[in-house]
Amino acid sequence: MPLDRATLRELLSRDLTESLIRVGLIALLVVMCVRIIAPFVNLVVWALILAIVLHPLHNRLARSLGGRQGLAAAALVVLGLLLLGVPTAMLGSSFAGHLHDAYIAVKNHTLMIPPPNPHVAEWPIVGERLFDTWSSMAANLPAYLEENRALIRNLTQQVLSAAANTAGAVMLFLGSMVVAGIMMAYAESGDRAMQRLFNRLTDPVRGPRLKKLATATVRSVAGGVIGVAFVQAILLGLGFMLAGIPAAGVLALIVMFIGILQLPVVLVSLPSVVYLWWSGDGSMTSNIIYTVYLLLAGMADNVLKPLMLGRGVNAPMLVILIGAVGGMVSAGIIGLFVGSVLLAVSYQLFMEWVGSSEASPGAEPGLAEAARKDEPR
Repeated sequence: MPLDRATLRELLSRDLTESLIRVGLIALLVVMCVRIIAPFVNLVVWALILAIVLHPLHNRLARSLGGRQGLAAAALVVLGLLLLGVPTAMLGSSFAGHLHDAYIAVKNHTLMIPPPNPHVAEWPIVGERLFDTWSSMAANLPAYLEENRALIRNLTQQVLSAAANTAGAVMLFLGSMVVAGIMMAYAESGDRAMQRLFNRLTDPVRGPRLKKLATATVRSVAGGVIGVAFVQAILLGLGFMLAGIPAAGVLALIVMFIGILQLPVVLVSLPSVVYLWWSGDGSMTSNIIYTVYLLLAGMADNVLKPLMLGRGVNAPMLVILIGAVGGMVSAGIIGLFVGSVLLAVSYQLFMEWVGSSEASPGAEPGLAEAARKDEPR
């Protein structure tokens, strides 16, 4: 029997009201969950990246321990904290300490700046202006600071914020190592859950392929680019500290930037060796030892890259650079690590989606065949 207009309006009004209430409750639930999880997003993302990178090593260690996943994860976390956590904490403390010392020196008017070399004025474009500013600061630093009080205040706030972010990033890194160990202990169930998620977002044919692509990209970028730069920064940073080179933590951070840019790290280690001999504070034997160590650590990427760079897909270096710089601007030092990895994974998944959209319907069996070949045996 056909419905009259009043009955139809009543049904539509009731169904629409119920639908709006359901959507509103779901939106409220999502917003509340996001607010609860938001403080832990950086920790979880960083831990997930570490777990993906260290998972092959965890599997080999677990097999040698008789299949005990939890024991292997705990041993790997303890080893990581000793080999990476302690040096990272030392360099982070050094970096924050140098920033704090500079702030105290400026505040107490005890900071001394040497006069510039006259050749600085001959530099193109910025030479004369830099020479005048440098000379003014060297001649009477308190008066210069008084004239530029607003600029110095903003710079001081940024310095203190950088020191606080450095300390927070170090603590977050140590915590992420522990969380990564928990993830590796339950890696099998987590892997199945991620596979179901990829299948749900795409289909059972493309899901395994996209999951493998994302995993390979994370291991390639995090291990072969960020990991190598991080390890070199730790090696050289410890060398700078032991050799007594000033601002060891700052130089280690510069080394990390240069490593991410895929530039030779000897750009920092070689001038440090020159300063070591020029300062003349150490003995001949210690200078030779530190020189050999710094030069070898500066060229260690030639050995580390073949070891840490897996068979994963390499994202363009521009994508990695934008991710690193943009991540650091938006999230501090932790963004330097996480940003490049996330942007590289997003880029690879996007390009895979673009490539799959060009395939004709008749090419589906070939895609399924390729997906089956890519699955681990």
